[in-house]
Amino acid sequence: MHKTMQNLTIHPLTHPLTGTRRVPGDKSISHRALILGALAEGTSDVVGWLPAADCYATLHVMRALGVPIEHDPATPTRVRVHGVGLHGLREPENVLDCDGSGTTMRLLCGLLAGQSFFSVLTGRDALRRRPMRRVADPLRRMGAAIDGRDGGNLAPLAIRGAPLRAITYEMPIASAQVKSALMLAGLYAEGETVITQPGPARDHTERMLHAMGAPLTLEANTVRVQAPQAPLRPLTAPDGGAFVVPADISSAAFLIVAALLVPNSTLRLVDVGINPTRTGILDILQRMGATWALDNVREDAIEPTADLIVHHQPLHGTTIAGDLVVRAIDEFPIIAVAATQAEGETIVRDAAELRVKETDRIGNVARELRKMGADIEPLDDGFVVRGPTPLRGATVESHGDHRLAMALTVAALIADGPTTLQGADVMADSFPRFVETLLGEVEETQA
Repeated sequence: MHKTMQNLTIHPLTHPLTGTRRVPGDKSISHRALILGALAEGTSDVVGWLPAADCYATLHVMRALGVPIEHDPATPTRVRVHGVGLHGLREPENVLDCDGSGTTMRLLCGLLAGQSFFSVLTGRDALRRRPMRRVADPLRRMGAAIDGRDGGNLAPLAIRGAPLRAITYEMPIASAQVKSALMLAGLYAEGETVITQPGPARDHTERMLHAMGAPLTLEANTVRVQAPQAPLRPLTAPDGGAFVVPADISSAAFLIVAALLVPNSTLRLVDVGINPTRTGILDILQRMGATWALDNVREDAIEPTADLIVHHQPLHGTTIAGDLVVRAIDEFPIIAVAATQAEGETIVRDAAELRVKETDRIGNVARELRKMGADIEPLDDGFVVRGPTPLRGATVESHGDHRLAMALTVAALIADGPTTLQGADVMADSFPRFVETLLGEVEETQA
């Protein structure tokens, strides 16, 4: 492979992928470790943190809110968050730049709504085009003062903190970001905030707040939260040591599919998070005929982890819809690549959320894979892929989407000629040194 600042030329792989890989820390948990750790009274030591662009956005924003966070570039996966308590945040001197991170912006909406000061959230162009009404509207029902472009739907978002009241809210679609924002606001609201979602969504916020001692209860798809009467505890491991962020299963998905598609490959991916709200990718691949082994399963921490062993196997088409979509919402670019090599038709429905991610993932995945010869048809709420289809080398574009860029890189490994990926540097948003890790050029070390 030949890499420039923006472009990456990928040649077909002529050897199997073998050995052990450690993918970066879970992005969702890394964001929350900074935000929730800031609300504790005491210090949260975090290892396995993801040193990627999106998480740095959260780090910089929390520092701007007065939270002391230690981070040494020499040990980039370690952070120390000195919590300021629920009421210790301070008014920022400037606008808060969320860069390209939707998680940062949406969770901060909930956190800032109940503060006693004024703040403004903004970010890069793509983030300012992403809809925020889904989180702003229920926060307004709680008494939050949030304004923005397009009737308060688009950033920049101006938030004037106000006393909040608890609400009972039924989410129209399952969204961990919206749920987490409302839970954060609920920590500052008078009364009990009750949030019901129509299906499963990531539960990292619930797990972490529960471990910190927040008054929180779970009943099926309903979470109830109240303002704490005692200080929140710092994040720690069950034995009192540092809080460990597991490897991100959404990042592992790209290596899993690469091992499935590249002949004679076998990979061991270590310390991968296997939270059931995140393992939709494994269930989907199992429906497509894939098998794998779990080793070193550890379920005694806040987040369960395991080593995942996967090898090259034939795949067949399947239909993906309903709750399964929510549990794999970030993995559909690489699922589309797997489907190009599966026997028969793969149909994805109920995934309209992909239209408003970092980019229009449905349209852009279809557009770029078609350049490589894939038989893929976009739908309003998903896509149809007919396979198997030999892929050819082409010039493709990331559209500023880190997951699309990584998916196209994996597709290029099995193409019949070199592929040039334009905008390849965006992969660092969630997976620094993705190419090196994929090819086994990064030494596997402990987090």
